[in-house]
Amino acid sequence: MTWIDFPLYSGIIGCIWLIGLVFLFLAYTKQPYMKAALPILFLGWAVLLLFVAKLWIELDRPPMRTLGETRLWYATFLPFVGFVTYFRWKYKWFLAYSVLLSSVFLIINYLNPETYSKTLMPALQSPWFVPHVLVYLFSYAVLAASSIVAMKGIYDYSKGVLSEETLKLADNLVYIGFAFLTLGLLFGAMWAKQAWGHYWTWDPKEIWAFLTWMGYLTYIHYRYFHTHKTKQSLTILALAFVVLLVCWFGVNYLPVAQTSVHTYTQQ
Repeated sequence: MTWIDFPLYSGIIGCIWLIGLVFLFLAYTKQPYMKAALPILFLGWAVLLLFVAKLWIELDRPPMRTLGETRLWYATFLPFVGFVTYFRWKYKWFLAYSVLLSSVFLIINYLNPETYSKTLMPALQSPWFVPHVLVYLFSYAVLAASSIVAMKGIYDYSKGVLSEETLKLADNLVYIGFAFLTLGLLFGAMWAKQAWGHYWTWDPKEIWAFLTWMGYLTYIHYRYFHTHKTKQSLTILALAFVVLLVCWFGVNYLPVAQTSVHTYTQQ
């Protein structure tokens, strides 16, 4: 079981999810179709979980080193967020979004195969490595979802149909994502102390991680003190995701990345 098997697994997952999405869209006209859509979509997610588990065992290390491997985890967490959100708030569109975006990351990995080494550099051989990366990627998945809700809210606001439920969904997703983002920063600091002797070194990745944290904290404070300025709040939330994307992807392509201790995450 290696990355060579990824095209087969991703193809199976894609076919299953395509069928599930068809039933999900049919459920907009007849609710009973959801009884078929949910188990089918869950089956596709189970196959993805199986691939991740087998890959972890085969590599003899957590598959979290390269961008391709983090994309795999992102694709794994997104459906989970979609399922939880559906069971809590019954948003079909959000479940469809999470599955579709997860599929996009699988396609990106399929089109951009990487060379995956089984060996971890010494800095990654730390007990803080797995919790730091897992917590961060889960927070990214949840916060990405909150930003999609924000963009939907901005559109609804322009049409004069923004609902309180949309705002509550955005808030709850941010609270969950921000909590995990904070844990990710703390775990990263503990990892840095063990690996390099310092909790914080103002590394380019660390700076953008801090800016991401501040972006979502700004949204939380603005929503608390300006409850009626919904459009401005949602705009802040949407822009915060742009900062998150720079932190996750963009920093790796900046000139300063060459001096970063996080260069091991590049392809």
